[in-house]
Amino acid sequence: MTLLSAPGLDPVGDPKPGEECGVFGVWAPGEEVSKLTYYGLFALQHRGQESAGMAVADGNRIMVFKDMGLVSHVFDENSLNSLTGHLAIGHDRYSTTGASVWKNAQPTYRATASGGLALAHNGNLTNTDELEAWLLERNAEEPIVHKDSMDSTNDTSLVTALLATYDGPVWEAALEVLPRLKGAFCFTFLDEHALYAARDPHGIRPLVLGRLERGWVVASETAALDIVGATFIREVEPGELISVDAGGLRSARFSAPEPKGCLFEYVYLARPDTTIAGRGVHRARVEIGRTLAAECPADADIVIGVPESGIPAAEGFAEASRIPYGRGIVKNAYVGRTFIQPSQTIRQLGIRLKLNPIRDAIAGKRLVVVDDSIVRGNTQRALVKMLREAGAAEVHVRISSPPVEWPCFYGIDFATRAELIAPGMSVPDICRSIGADSLGYISLEGLVASVGLPKRQLCRACFDGIYPVEIPDAAAQQMRLPHERGDADE
Repeated sequence: MTLLSAPGLDPVGDPKPGEECGVFGVWAPGEEVSKLTYYGLFALQHRGQESAGMAVADGNRIMVFKDMGLVSHVFDENSLNSLTGHLAIGHDRYSTTGASVWKNAQPTYRATASGGLALAHNGNLTNTDELEAWLLERNAEEPIVHKDSMDSTNDTSLVTALLATYDGPVWEAALEVLPRLKGAFCFTFLDEHALYAARDPHGIRPLVLGRLERGWVVASETAALDIVGATFIREVEPGELISVDAGGLRSARFSAPEPKGCLFEYVYLARPDTTIAGRGVHRARVEIGRTLAAECPADADIVIGVPESGIPAAEGFAEASRIPYGRGIVKNAYVGRTFIQPSQTIRQLGIRLKLNPIRDAIAGKRLVVVDDSIVRGNTQRALVKMLREAGAAEVHVRISSPPVEWPCFYGIDFATRAELIAPGMSVPDICRSIGADSLGYISLEGLVASVGLPKRQLCRACFDGIYPVEIPDAAAQQMRLPHERGDADE
């Protein structure tokens, strides 16, 4: 398949933050594991829309099938029926490293001394240079001096290649490789006989374990467990490696846990029907809206949310402010991330390709518009303009996260710091830039309190610049980060 344009393209040139990736794994003899994986990936589609793939093992061989596009486009009945076995892994991709091309679709595959290995990854590693040097040491006969020369130009292939350099069991190889990785990672991987899953010591990205009647499931979110009928057991712990085979489930610690879950998962990334660290995402977003109303009140006639992630916060804002909640914007559910470059005529329509106002609901009204974040500001500028053209008397924008001032190095595709609108601009400046009558952001303290987890257990780097895992020196120097950015555990 040919990719005709950049993924994540927004008609107004301001894509939402990229939703990293989604991973899934199942060990279930006697079940149609390819179809279970298909449905699991379908439930995780919001985390990545560039490509989809799965690897299925039957005890003798591993079959890998992947392509560019949505899950429903990549797989059909025939392809799923051909992928037979008793265990499988799957992946929805949104690229944060490596180009959006077929060779970077996952799972990645490598031959090992004892068979095959397929691996899927959600997250970003921050020490790839160190790992590349280590790989060269371990594989001197076939030197790979840079990951660009591998079968995938991302850090996923680097990990797969390192695991494949070991002659012994995959379990033992993983216990050697995983402690050397830095950054954010959730892995599902398999050989011909066993399913494996691992999560970085900080647990930055979510990963959960579920039980089927005749098997086990791992997935990025609990919503994927629900869709395949699995019972939620627990989260895969930070710094934990698990495996499932005919001998049952086993677990080992490869690193001491230091929880730093991503705060932005609660704001935008995760599905509202997902639970992370014991906190329901929908409930958290409603509470965020209540806090936002207390911190940034507005005098208005109606509260509307920007679909879909802004809606729960809008409901909470309306409840707390005693302003009626209403539906004022319709989202085209079939647009998603487009792979076809819009014509100039279509681009001039701007945001209407994805969002369109309900005129009779907003005409003559003073609006509170609740959205999850402002990245570059282009989307909000177009949105405010669209609402005014539809007859809104006033537009008061409220944002359910603090200003995004720093890029993410742990699996979210934010803009660079130079491209972000918040650094160097005051809230009144941003308000004038987007053309709103007023603008208010929730405070970081208010957001953390609304989520209900201790601040020390959350990664807040995109908001406060305190990175819990060391980032590459070049990036830190480019952003002029001080050597000490304060205490991430405060």
